[in-house]
This record gives sequence, C-alpha cells and structure tokens, in this order.
Amino acid sequence: MTLPAPPTGVVPPVCTPLTPDREVDVPSLRSLVDHLVAAGVDGLFVLGSTSEAAFLTDGQRRLVVETVVQHVGGQLPVLAGAIDMTTPRVLDHVRAVTAAGADAVVVTAPFYARTHLAEIARHFRRVAAGSPVPVVAYDIPAAVHTKLPTDLVLELAADHTISALKDSSGDLAAFRAVVSGARTLTGFSALTGSEVVVDAAMALGADGVVPGLANVDPHGYVRLHALCRAEDQDAARAEQERLCALFGMVGVGDPTRMGGSSSALGAFKAALHLRGVIACPATADPQIPLSEAEVERVGKYLAAAGLL
Repeated sequence: MTLPAPPTGVVPPVCTPLTPDREVDVPSLRSLVDHLVAAGVDGLFVLGSTSEAAFLTDGQRRLVVETVVQHVGGQLPVLAGAIDMTTPRVLDHVRAVTAAGADAVVVTAPFYARTHLAEIARHFRRVAAGSPVPVVAYDIPAAVHTKLPTDLVLELAADHTISALKDSSGDLAAFRAVVSGARTLTGFSALTGSEVVVDAAMALGADGVVPGLANVDPHGYVRLHALCRAEDQDAARAEQERLCALFGMVGVGDPTRMGGSSSALGAFKAALHLRGVIACPATADPQIPLSEAEVERVGKYLAAAGLL
C-alpha cells in the first residue's frame, strides 16, 4: 500500500494544560498550539508522556485530539498516542483518536504482563491491521519496561507495520543501529525523543526530534534542527548546550517529596505559565505540584536561556 510520508523534523510532544480542577484547559491548549506553530515546528504529538496521557480519562484524551486537530486545521500533521496495556485496549484508542482526526497513532509495546518478543511483534501487527492511519512505534522502556530490539524495529519497518520510531530509550547506540539498518528502507523515519543529544542523533542520521522541552522553547529546537541539517556543527553544538542548560529545570522538584515526573512536567508547565502561554501550571493527579521556591528556580532557568 502507499503510505503517507513519515514524520520528520521537530515534532513537539504537546503538554496538556489543565484547569485548577484538573480538567483540560481548551483555550490554553489552543494557545500552546499557536506558540508551537508560530515557531515553525513540523508536526505535533499529543497524548504521549509529556501530554500526561496516562493520567487523562478517555474523554479527556479525545477532547485533546479534537481540540488540536480542529485548531491546526490541517496546517501540520497531528500524531496521537494510543497507549495502553494490551492490544484490544490500544485498538479502542486507535478508533477514538482517528475518529477525532489524528494523522498517525503512536504505540508502545504492551505492558503490565511480561511479554515475549513474539507477542510484541503480534501486538504491533494487530494494531497496524486495525488502524486506518500509519503507526509510529514508541520505544520508552522507562514506562513500559521493555526495550524494543533493533532487529524487531527494522523487521516491522521493512513490512510497513510501522512508519516511524520515536526513540525515548536514551540508548544512543541502539538508535544508531536502527538508523544504520533503516538506510535501505523507504517510508520509515527515526526520531529521537531526547532533549539533550539532538545534535548527536542528527549527526547519526536521525530524521527528526520529539523533545518535551520544545513546549518551552520551540524556537530553540527548530533552530537546532536547521543547524544540524546545514551541518553547522559549531553553531549546533552551542545551541544544544544552551538547551541542555535549560533542560536542567526538570530537576527543580525536591526528590524527597515528589517523583521525577512531577518535577519535570511541573517544570515544563510552570515555564509555560511564566512565559504567558498557558493560564495554569497544574499537573494531573496524583502528581505533586511544585512549590513557590521551585517555580522561582524555573524562572531563573528561563532567564538564563533568554526566554524571560
């Protein structure tokens, strides 16, 4: 079959702004989309980890996709997470997000039960057979406790089960192996989900980047991507180092009272609130909010990066 072009370039995983009572803040979500589109990003990924998809109800998930698709109005492709524990549940999400207008679905390996590699392959093939849009494999072992092996990724890419890989494993050597193995394939792209090694991943041949920090500084990642494409190594390194310093905000939360997700997502949302992009920095329950002092530290990171 003929597949649409796989995703490339800068594709931010869009935060989900919430109201103080933890409902989707639709006006702020539209404002965030405008903020990203104005920076020149190449696509939008909703309902991933940075979107707090695991914390949202099914109704909230659908509202997010509908809002973004309608607001973008076809200007950019919208990828939507269809992330759940088992194949039937993922297929339910696929039906919901594609009915809402998603251009592609992003799918992890199944989780909760211990899963054999043959079952992971079966999962992706069943999902692809039931999806009217391309499937992007999402390699995030920190969340699903399974690392997608290079051979399996390339096998699924070769038979067009998947159109792309979003690699959030942090394993640059494995990512390199996928990029190298995919050079002879058509209709497949490899995207890094790392904020801090974009220049290295692009040098290896990555087709794009899906960085959570791009919510806060989309212009920076668009600039970095362009510098990498132009092979301006010195300028790309300098921009990457500026973004690495900015990424330090994810550690502002006190680890004795909150988890890493609360700290990182709280920092992104605090930064967006401080920049005037969203109305409220609330994160979904049961995540713990940042303190005033921690939000003040986020502001210092923004100021040092020239964003305040």
